[in-house]
Amino acid sequence: MSDIEYDVAILGAGPAGYVGGIRAAQLGLKACVIEKDKAGGVCLNVGCIPSKTLIHEAETFASLAEMEEIGVRVDRSGLDYSKVFQRSRDAADTLSRGVAGLLKKNGVPLIASSGKIASRSEIALSDGKKIRTKNILVATGSSPKVIPGFEFDERTVLSSTGALMLKEVPKRTLILGGGAIGCEFAHVLSAFGSEVVIVEMLDHLLPLEDAETVGVLERAFKKRGIVVLTQTKALELKKNADGALVTLEEKGGKVRTERADKVLVVVGRSPNTSGIGLESVGVTPERGFVPVGDFYQTSARGIYAAGDVTSSPLLAHVAFKEAEIAVEHIAGHKTVARIDPDAIPGAVYTSPQIASFGLNEERAKRDGVAYGKALFPYRGAGKSVAIGKPEGHVKILFEPKSHEILGAHVVGAEGTEIIHELLLAKYGELLPTDVATMIHAHPTLSEAVVEAARTVEGWAIHI
Repeated sequence: MSDIEYDVAILGAGPAGYVGGIRAAQLGLKACVIEKDKAGGVCLNVGCIPSKTLIHEAETFASLAEMEEIGVRVDRSGLDYSKVFQRSRDAADTLSRGVAGLLKKNGVPLIASSGKIASRSEIALSDGKKIRTKNILVATGSSPKVIPGFEFDERTVLSSTGALMLKEVPKRTLILGGGAIGCEFAHVLSAFGSEVVIVEMLDHLLPLEDAETVGVLERAFKKRGIVVLTQTKALELKKNADGALVTLEEKGGKVRTERADKVLVVVGRSPNTSGIGLESVGVTPERGFVPVGDFYQTSARGIYAAGDVTSSPLLAHVAFKEAEIAVEHIAGHKTVARIDPDAIPGAVYTSPQIASFGLNEERAKRDGVAYGKALFPYRGAGKSVAIGKPEGHVKILFEPKSHEILGAHVVGAEGTEIIHELLLAKYGELLPTDVATMIHAHPTLSEAVVEAARTVEGWAIHI
């Protein structure tokens, strides 16, 4: 048994785990983080970070066509995708070491082991030792969801992890799942020359996003030759020497078969809550997720949970904040309660990018919420035309009388960056008129934001 007693021991060194450890140390708590793999978790090692490297390289490669438009001859035949892969691994490894360094800098031990809750005050390590602690934060993350008949072999049928480990671009890729991960991989693989088919069971890609906004992305995908099949489900997969044949059923019952060298299955993620000892402290997951209170405390005193193991959106930035709230509560520090789901930004790194927060039109109609809508096209902001990326819009949903911002949706170049101005306005209880009357630098893409705010008030200039 360890002779060291911690104020908080954290299971997992992903976004929730390492941020929770650092924040705990800042608040004067003695903390440790237990991780069986690399620091940074899925997001940093086989998720957010390496995928963004691939996206950057894909967009750089695709931009070579623009050089040809101004008379520069570019030979793209020498592409070595293994070097693209290696850049993504280098980025992940660098940042993983950085996270380990941050923990060390803050005096938080990173214990290389798997851990299991033995009691409310003990965590059993894989080497037989035990960690004594006053509080436990469960931050064990999630894993790719498996669907029967489409199990991962990471050769023909890939999870998101397997797709990140590809060293060659498949000639033809079938993607099952039109969420953020599926759309981002469609963007990357198509840019590098793969024939891509993306399949989504619901009415449109990115089902949780605003349909009108997603429509811009779907049209861009189709223009690039990406086959988009919505309201379509996969029935059967048969592997063969050349890859796989997948039987699909479209709306109306029409059946079609698609051949692919690789099948990427990205239909969601499952929380890692099995086998970590929750039953030993009387915590019972619901649909696999750990039920938590306003400060991410469980039903067992001293046991907290944050990140993908809770039922909140499975996003790294949500995990960051949940962990902060949990350890602030442990420390007795004044903190906010549970995250407002309408204040969580979503970001999809396609081309064009999609970003949003709060209410969308489909939800407003479903829930009977009265709303007004202001939409300003990207091409009305001079910079979008100047850089050759005029497709997109900024859309604001607002309360009809007070003009309070209910939600915002951006599709276009750098949309994942400029969404935060409107989110800050909502967070600071500002109105569209406050944004509309603030001077914005010209020319910038964020001028589309100010013009959308002016549209709410009925006085847009550049439309």
